[in-house]
Amino acid sequence: MEDMVVARRYLISGRVQGVGFRFFTEDVARREGVYGFVKNLADGRVEAVGEAEREALERFELRLHQGSPASRVDHVKTEELRPTGHHQDFVVRE
Repeated sequence: MEDMVVARRYLISGRVQGVGFRFFTEDVARREGVYGFVKNLADGRVEAVGEAEREALERFELRLHQGSPASRVDHVKTEELRPTGHHQDFVVRE
């Protein structure tokens, strides 16, 4: 059975800004073959959008819950999206 491509948006709260969380997320995404982006939000959270085969995206999501060594993840809100195929890479946005 072929694995399905899925897309999700994550809103991560906790101590996730100024601790290398976006670059940690980029590294995990590239290793797992996840396409999309990550960026800081004005309210202190981090937003990530990922698109990949279901199993790869679930491994990515697990790592978001764990966080980078200097971060503290309190909550990850997940929203299902329709895959677009528009993302060709995973990038850190300002």
